[in-house]
Amino acid sequence: MSDASAASGSRPALRLAYGLSQGARVAWYLGQYAATRRIVGPLRDETSRPLRTDGKAPDRRALLKAVADLFARDWRNVEKGIYAAPHDMSPRPVNGLRKARAYLKDVPRVDGRRRARGHSEVLNEERRQRFPRYYLQNFHYQTGGWLDDASAEIYDTQVEVLFTGTADAMRRQALVPLADALRGRDQRDVAMLDVACGTGRFLTFVCDNYPRLNLTAVDLSPNYLAKARRTLKKWRQVRLANANAERLPVADNSQDVVTCIYLFHELPPKIRRVVAAELARVLKPGGRLIFVDALQKGDTEGMDALLDFFPWAFHEPYFDSYTKEDLTTLFSKAGLTPLSETPVFLSKVMSFEKS
Repeated sequence: MSDASAASGSRPALRLAYGLSQGARVAWYLGQYAATRRIVGPLRDETSRPLRTDGKAPDRRALLKAVADLFARDWRNVEKGIYAAPHDMSPRPVNGLRKARAYLKDVPRVDGRRRARGHSEVLNEERRQRFPRYYLQNFHYQTGGWLDDASAEIYDTQVEVLFTGTADAMRRQALVPLADALRGRDQRDVAMLDVACGTGRFLTFVCDNYPRLNLTAVDLSPNYLAKARRTLKKWRQVRLANANAERLPVADNSQDVVTCIYLFHELPPKIRRVVAAELARVLKPGGRLIFVDALQKGDTEGMDALLDFFPWAFHEPYFDSYTKEDLTTLFSKAGLTPLSETPVFLSKVMSFEKS
């Protein structure tokens, strides 16, 4: 059991607080989603490229049930003491309003870029000397791509609006295989690397539960890494490094745990193989890789149409190939043995062990 989860217990008051807070969270982001749709109107492809899908999108009732199932799973994990209740159940209205305002102010710019199919504003010769070509795009048509301070500030809101307040609950499911990997071990003796940490949001949940881990986090974006540094400032044991996942700045066989959250769907197929080999390289024999990313085709009945919609409506150039990637084979070829695979709403959690 982690440090923080031992204090959570299963008191009825905590359960009520959890239910109220997550219900309010969904309502808050659903409201912003509705405001977004009002600003931009119905999504359509301005090039008249039709959406091609073999499946039928789930109706509203099915989606609401899937959301409820996710939060029920999240609560059961808290109740069992696998991890602590979310640290942000108490609302901060002023902060929330500030973030919502910044997000909604940017919506017309994102929509204009989508209509114009514009996604290379961040590409220039100076950056091509520093970053891989595939990285220099306005992913999701977001302003500034990954290379802008304002983008880093509103990114978590963008993600939560897109997934109507469920993104954090999906991320927290990575704490289940993490708890298994750390069971019976002294946190102070465990080295963990988080690859593509982004704004550091996932790591706040890790640090809540395991504040004594020897934790290193890397990201290719200096802007998002700066945001992560602010997000994680109260945990002094976290070391942050600006680095490419293709060339991780840690030694061979040095990490007990590696986590990789929502990276692979934004990598070209050839680069996925390079990164998988790097993740395996830095793990100790017997070390664990904990991997979270989007669902893939066939993972959850009725969800395939949503996987077709996402790259059609947003700029996700490598998403379609990701949904068809055989991840078990990919990681097995890198020397990692699959241990578990669990679909969680629109994401999946996988764990692997190095031979």
